[in-house]
Amino acid sequence: MTTNQPNWDLYRSFLSVLQEGSLSGAARALGLTQPTVGRHIDALEQALGLSLFTRSQTGFIATDAAHALQPYAETLSSASAALLRAASGMGREDAPIKGVVRVTASEVISVEVLPPILSRLRATHPGVTIELAVSNRIENLLRRDADIAVRMQRPEQDVLVARRIGNIELGFHARRDYLARHGTPQTWEQLAQHALIGIDRENAFTRKLQPLLGDLSSVSYALRSDSDLVHLASIRAGLGIGICQVRLAQRNPDLVRIAPDLLNIALDTWLAMHENLRSNPACAAVYTALAAGLDDYISGH
Repeated sequence: MTTNQPNWDLYRSFLSVLQEGSLSGAARALGLTQPTVGRHIDALEQALGLSLFTRSQTGFIATDAAHALQPYAETLSSASAALLRAASGMGREDAPIKGVVRVTASEVISVEVLPPILSRLRATHPGVTIELAVSNRIENLLRRDADIAVRMQRPEQDVLVARRIGNIELGFHARRDYLARHGTPQTWEQLAQHALIGIDRENAFTRKLQPLLGDLSSVSYALRSDSDLVHLASIRAGLGIGICQVRLAQRNPDLVRIAPDLLNIALDTWLAMHENLRSNPACAAVYTALAAGLDDYISGH
């Protein structure tokens, strides 16, 4: 392998071809010409002494070597984006706060909870731009996939600035007119006879919930989905009984909590940020605003 360091543009094109599956797709994503992306791939293969793609009529097929290098290219991409975000927030101490801050949170928190918090933030700091990464998986703050994360578990890394927000309570809910038609269940046996909204595919979080769900593990569900937003929308539409955040349900007078003695799940909620960003004015402003807004949400203010 050559001792010359390949230009970052080569890695960026490599990662884009991996993600898009073709030179043309990568070129469109990067705003480059197809021949330019092709030259980047050829140059990177030559520099690394590896074959990264098999060329075919249907596109570029990644080799085992390409798949092995993909995590490193993704780390470079995340670091490059984080560098630009950090630089955007630097300026004179007396200057208005500005910059780009990348926040990650779950679907429901991103759609239902954060928008009014971010609206108030924008009114106070109009120079701050938020990139909101909506994901139920835990983004890697150490790798700088995001600057700030709202997490439903305590962060384990020592290099993170973390603040416990409190417990977000979950419970069974249904629309009032659904219960008027079908009755309000009080036991697991009665609940199993209703139209239930549940998870499609198990994951680490839902496996933890299984012991809490009584005799519902083998019932026939009316709707299965992996999207928490679908669950919430279905409950609001009166499709049946499902699990949602108690604070969200309390905003809608048509929604009724069912049998809190049967199910009361507390999500331990944390706000986390890489400690290197503590002195970044934009990140500090967003962190403070999120902490205050989430505190209000959990306390019902």
